[in-house]
Amino acid sequence: MQKDLRHAFNDQFSPEKYEAYLQKVENLHPGSLDFRNAETPIFIPKAFTQKMLGACDDILEVITAPNFKQLTERSIPAHLNVPGEDEHPQCLVFDFGICETADGRLEPQLIEMQGFPSLFAFQAMHSELTAAYANVPANYSPYLNGYTKETYIDLLKEIILADENPENVILLEIFPETQKTRIDFYCTEQLLGIKTVCLTSLIAEGKDLFYMKDGLKTRVNRIYNRLIFDDLQQQKDLGPVIDLTQPYNVTWVPHPNWFYRISKFTLPFIQNPYVPETFFLDEMIAPVNLADYVLKPLFSFAGMGVVIDVTEEDIEAIKDPENWILQKKVHYAPVIKTPSEPAKAEIRLFYFWKKGDRKPVAVHNLSRLSKGKMIGTRYNKDKDWVGGAVAFFEQH
Repeated sequence: MQKDLRHAFNDQFSPEKYEAYLQKVENLHPGSLDFRNAETPIFIPKAFTQKMLGACDDILEVITAPNFKQLTERSIPAHLNVPGEDEHPQCLVFDFGICETADGRLEPQLIEMQGFPSLFAFQAMHSELTAAYANVPANYSPYLNGYTKETYIDLLKEIILADENPENVILLEIFPETQKTRIDFYCTEQLLGIKTVCLTSLIAEGKDLFYMKDGLKTRVNRIYNRLIFDDLQQQKDLGPVIDLTQPYNVTWVPHPNWFYRISKFTLPFIQNPYVPETFFLDEMIAPVNLADYVLKPLFSFAGMGVVIDVTEEDIEAIKDPENWILQKKVHYAPVIKTPSEPAKAEIRLFYFWKKGDRKPVAVHNLSRLSKGKMIGTRYNKDKDWVGGAVAFFEQH
């Protein structure tokens, strides 16, 4: 997006430099990088960053409103409603596509949001390696609001550990050793001193939870939740696992209900030029030009079930329209010049919400590059200059 930086990066790029950089990323935790790491970061001008942050401010006005829980009560599937929900999530993420208007201008457009963690620990290490590899100028940073790697890690510890001993805090997943994002689990263990625990290994005694640590049964007081309940429903041959919808003596970070409250379900309530028009399918009053919209199921993740080229037949086939949204299409801009075809990009902003604060603050990011119809691995097979990356924001 910053033409001078893009030209400078592309001119100095070589496959050898990329391979050396990639090896450093893989060496963070050998054998655990299970997604493609893009050849390039993204350079974001200050004006574009301000548009994204402004849109997030409007979204947060909705999320922090007194009636937000009432608005989103239906978002939580009854069989997945977990007791002990707190007043707000400790972390949120907002995904913005770099898009193109009809007159050729670049602008952000919100694609999705989640009251759920992302690769928070990995990105602290990854962005440092990327800055060195890409020779990023000093007035560009992957952090926001004045944060640095050191203060970001301190905040991450405050958010996840709170006042607990690390041995009583766990990162919870299902079969974590098979997850594509597992490198972040190991980075989290390294930075915070907590253990990653599979749901199948949790032990319940009454309302108390335990896990085995160095052969000793250890109390769980706080759960850094990386378990997506929708994913859990897809698992086969799980065997006996504890029922997390029971009232256990634990604190969640973030509580599982926020995954549903702050999600695609929230989009119809937001009015901002950088948030595409969205409405629940069952609330569609007047006919719309379906070619201008994307059809999305509310209760799915990783792009599953999304219909890009919507037809009347697709609409008529839906038996539960209250669980679907129509979202105005956005037009990703092929703005990242590469040695072959240009790439599209999406930026995920990380927000952390400290206890006692009125609203969360933007702190860091990850980005993803794509040359396919959608962002995501399955749409970018056999492509180069695609995959996970980091954005560097102009500071002044």
